[in-house]
Amino acid sequence: MAEAASGLMESLKRLVHTLVSIGQTRLELLSNELEEERFRISRILVVGVITLFFFGLAILLATLFVVVLFWDSHRLMAIGGLAIVFMVGGLLSLNTFRTLCRERPKLFAASLAELNKDREQLSSRS
Repeated sequence: MAEAASGLMESLKRLVHTLVSIGQTRLELLSNELEEERFRISRILVVGVITLFFFGLAILLATLFVVVLFWDSHRLMAIGGLAIVFMVGGLLSLNTFRTLCRERPKLFAASLAELNKDREQLSSRS
């Protein structure tokens, strides 16, 4: 009887050890996913700021060029036309930005998939 009780205790210890190991693995996976998402967002922000800087500088110089080119004949038309072009470009880029923000990957997708596998394996053993 004592041998059966010690065998049962060993099985329970192994079960608890296995559950703790699974939990630790899932937490590590969750941590990795959080780190990847943080890195992805920071890369998007850095590249976005650099892009905005260079495009802003190019637009400023192009605007100055066109206004100086048409200064004597149609300076108001040149300024108005460029303002309309920039407004349309801003609206198009805003639409693209919104689309990119909506198309983010599902957070913790890998962790949730692994937890579902674990749950299925544990329920099939019962």
